[in-house]
Amino acid sequence: MTDPRLASARFQKSSLSGADDNCVEVATNLPGLVAVRDSKDPSGPALAFTPAQWRSFIGRVNTGAFDA
Repeated sequence: MTDPRLASARFQKSSLSGADDNCVEVATNLPGLVAVRDSKDPSGPALAFTPAQWRSFIGRVNTGAFDA
């Protein structure tokens, strides 16, 4: 199911992204929702998180929890 709020999502790539298209884009302008999509497939699916879930994920990324 597609969330109708995604129609107004303003996706952005990180300013730290390189010139290639292997990036994710994040939309944080939606009340109660953070959307994430693949920059190579902007019309494809998006993952949706609550702001609390997104903060938790980013916090774990920053601490290296997913480093191999």
